[in-house]
Amino acid sequence: MEDWSHCLDVAVQIALRAGQVVQSAVKQEKQVSSKSTPTDLVTEADHQVEELIISTLREKYPSHGFIGEESSAAGVTCELTDDPTWIIDPIDGTCNFVHSFPMVAVSIGFAVRKEKISAPQLELGVIYHCFDGTLYTARKGHGAFCNGVRLQVSKEKDVSKALILTEIGAKRDPATLDIFLGNMKKLLSAPTHGVRIIGSSTLALCHIASGAAEAYYQYGLHCWDIAAAAVIIREAGGYVIDTTGGPLDLMSRRVVAAGTRQIADYVVKQLQPINYGRDDLT
Repeated sequence: MEDWSHCLDVAVQIALRAGQVVQSAVKQEKQVSSKSTPTDLVTEADHQVEELIISTLREKYPSHGFIGEESSAAGVTCELTDDPTWIIDPIDGTCNFVHSFPMVAVSIGFAVRKEKISAPQLELGVIYHCFDGTLYTARKGHGAFCNGVRLQVSKEKDVSKALILTEIGAKRDPATLDIFLGNMKKLLSAPTHGVRIIGSSTLALCHIASGAAEAYYQYGLHCWDIAAAAVIIREAGGYVIDTTGGPLDLMSRRVVAAGTRQIADYVVKQLQPINYGRDDLT
């Protein structure tokens, strides 16, 4: 089995460099446009940071594949192959970035040995919180860490004592919002301690890994939101599964993550699905 530790070291250094670019860009005037919907924002900084990450990785690993949020939005095929593949979100929380709301991250995941089109082996993840300098890292079989301190998920099994995180997704039509709010209502009336939205899927998922919250669910996120975080959560002892309760499908644009299987299964049973399609069919 190949040792991918060198890839983790490289990803950490690139994430820190990218984070510096984001920190500088947030202080400047931003060129903002939209992608799939008026709420799906992109800035010039998103493109610059993705180019920095991919060009640096490609120079180091020319035979590897790359999936990036902005290149995918521009029409590049979002496809996993048998080549080792980097899965990149240059600025997760772009709306937060536009408003200087301090929940913004760089996310770099790495997948190897594609067993099925939707089930690669996620090998490592690096997520850098650009505003406070928090660095989350994990490599399969070697644990998850926050600034070098080992992470451990919450082991709470009682949903009435759980804090749940989610994100809204880009669709804001009345039918989608009704389902979204209905799902939230079910979880609030379980009862749970509460439901929180912070505007960054990757950082919310890191809060599951750190034990700050018990579960996360979302319809409408992308493979670059999940890839790095899934490794971090699993290496911290948690679960990352499909909203149907089955294995995670990286391209399905849906996820449930939790510290315990009991909480994950409870969340799954409450959810009415929202169809966002698939990353590999766009």
